[in-house]
Parts: sequence; C-alpha cells; structure tokens
Amino acid sequence: MKTLIEIGKCAKEAEAVLRTLPSSDKDRVLTEAARQLTERAGEILEANQKDIQAAEENGMRPGMIDRLRLNSGRIADMADGLLQVARMEDPIGEVIGMKKRPNGLLIGQQRVPLGVIGMIYESRPNVTADAFGLCFKAGNAVILKGGSDAIRSNIAIVKVLRDALAKCRVTMDAVQLIEDTARETTAQLMKMNDYVDVLIPRGGAGLIRAVVTGSTVPVIETGSGNCHIYVDETADIQMAVNIIFNAKTQRIGVCNACESLVVHENIREKLLPALQEKLAEKQVELRGDQAVRDIIPGVKEATEEDWGTEYLDYILSIKTVSSLDEAIAHINRYNTGHSEAIITQDYSHAQRFLNEIDAAAVYVNASTRFTDGSEFGFGAEIGISTQKLHARGPMGLLALTSSKYIIYGDGQVRQ
Repeated sequence: MKTLIEIGKCAKEAEAVLRTLPSSDKDRVLTEAARQLTERAGEILEANQKDIQAAEENGMRPGMIDRLRLNSGRIADMADGLLQVARMEDPIGEVIGMKKRPNGLLIGQQRVPLGVIGMIYESRPNVTADAFGLCFKAGNAVILKGGSDAIRSNIAIVKVLRDALAKCRVTMDAVQLIEDTARETTAQLMKMNDYVDVLIPRGGAGLIRAVVTGSTVPVIETGSGNCHIYVDETADIQMAVNIIFNAKTQRIGVCNACESLVVHENIREKLLPALQEKLAEKQVELRGDQAVRDIIPGVKEATEEDWGTEYLDYILSIKTVSSLDEAIAHINRYNTGHSEAIITQDYSHAQRFLNEIDAAAVYVNASTRFTDGSEFGFGAEIGISTQKLHARGPMGLLALTSSKYIIYGDGQVRQ
C-alpha cells in the first residue's frame, strides 16, 4: 500500500500528463471505463453487498444505507454518467475572450485544470466514478478518500477505472484511492499543500465542517441540505402535495431532499390534511408548530432544533407563517444555502422568492430533488457547492477548471 506522500507524488506526475492529454484520449478512457463498469457490475455488487451487510450490523440508519447501496440500475447510471461526460465539450484550452490593449498587447484568458483534486466523501460509492469522470475530463488527477463504510465498494470501482486507464495506455494514477480509512490519514491529506491543489468534501455536515476548519489545502465547500418548500397562499393544493411528497420521500438520504416545510396560514387548513394523508403512505413523521398541531392533532411539537436539522430520514418539520416576508426570513435564517422552493400561482411572489432567497438553487413550482448535475445537463457532478466563491450549485466540468492569462506581444517593453 502506498504512503500518502507516494500517492501525492504519483498524482503530481499524472497531472502533468493529463494537463495536455488530447480530448480524444480522454473520451476513449471514459467510454472504456463505462463499458467495464457495466460488464464487471457483478464484482462491484459483490463488494457492495459486504459493505451493506457491515452497515446493517453496525446499526446504520436506513437513509444512510440507501446512500451506500448499489444495484444494477445505479451502476448503469454511473456508466451512463461517464458516457455523458465523454460526449461533452472539453473545456480545457478554451480561450475566454481576447482584448487588444493600446500598447498592442493581446490579453486573454484560457481554461486550465485545477491540478490535483482531493475528494473526501462518505458512503455513496457512485461518487467514486462521478469524481473520476469529471476530474479526468477537466484534466485533473484525483485522490479519493472515501469512508470506511464503503471501502470495499470503492476499491472495486477504482480497480475497474484504473484497468480502463491501463487498457487505453493512459497513466493509471489519474485516479488513486486512499485505502487507509483512519481519521488520522484524512487529517494528513488535509495538510498536503505540496501535492494537492484543492480539496472537495462531500457528505454530512460534520465531515464538511471538519474539512473546512482543519484543512490548509484550499477547500471548495459542498453543503448539507436543509432544504425548504414554501407553500404560498395561492398554491395549487394537488401540485403542492405531489411536489412535497416527491421532494421528501423519493430518496430520503440525499442532500436535495426536502427537510422543512413552510406553509402560509391561509392555506394550511386545505393543505395539511391532504398532505398528511399522502405522507402517511411512507410513514413520514411530522413535527409542527402549534398552528400545525391545531389542524392535525397528534403531530409532534417542533423545536428550534428541528428548524435547522437535515434529517436524512422520514421526518418533516412544518412552520406556519403569515406572509411571504416571514417565509423568506425563516428560510434564509435556517437554510444551508442548498435548494429552496416556492409553490405559488402568484408571479410577483415567485419573483420575490427567486430574488430574495439566498441559496445555490431556487425553484418555482418544482421539486428540490432536481438539484443534481445529471438533471442540470452536466452528465454528473462532483458535489453541490453551497459557497459563493469560484463555484456554486451542482459542480460539473467548468467548476473543475481555473484560468490563466495568455498574452501575445510583438516586442513590447514597459516604460
């Protein structure tokens, strides 16, 4: 097993190659990797089943097990994601504008890779393939540090990816997996400024906070998702019920699931009984303020902590408000900058919500579950950035590039 320093050195050497690798070679590797993922799904699923069994024995919550679980459909999605990335235009080398200065210099910008990207993530072994595909297409080497709960799955997937690289005669060190799952190893990776250009954490709030506060390597912060849906007083009831049901229950262990509902007081008597009946199909536990409990008795009282909690479970908090202003203020106070939605038939309310909500993705009359690189047309994503520098929202190829200035002259010297 390589040491971290050896992994870092290999990544730097690989990055020097990937920086100028032709697009045709990148696409050939991605296509081969997709083919091998599909053909070798059996060995990946066998490894994943061992991870699932260990997780169940350790009492992992159902929502987290759902994140961890692979099946033939999810592996097919991983392969399709790589094929979509292969079909996308290569951003590297693109010249972003060129202007001529009065002294005759031509000054422009050109897209370049970030370099060596370190990914620290939990569960979700599909991230392994997504991270490789996007980093590779954008000319970056990637060092993967998954969680101990998915280690067997990640080892199996990375073996397939490295075999695809070898078959295409491209450096296998374009992707490397740190197999040591100790926290001390993660802490050491966060200090490897000589070898790693940027870290991207992906997982729960605790992991992200630990990386942001403990890293000396620059971090692109991806966020947990305390996502809200606000049901305005003009909302269509059936639309609201359908959207909330989808956003809450389609997959509970994902960051774009709805965790908190905000309801205008003028629509609560019509909405809440219908919503309770629908959510009962999935046995969703409701936690509400007094106004909610007056309409649907037996609902657990929501606490201050509930308003700010990402449950990743079949639990939904419900807050009653008397105005759009109050809804916006509540959401901006408790959200995590991820995805927020309004359900309304009032155009001016929709526009105010879009303009005044501070989040990476803001929806009108649609489920928050669409905040996803594939749904946004990026093929895949390396995470949902909730910060405001460099990248925000689902991070595709462009988010994994930087730029450098290129200057053409014909003998100019500065006076």
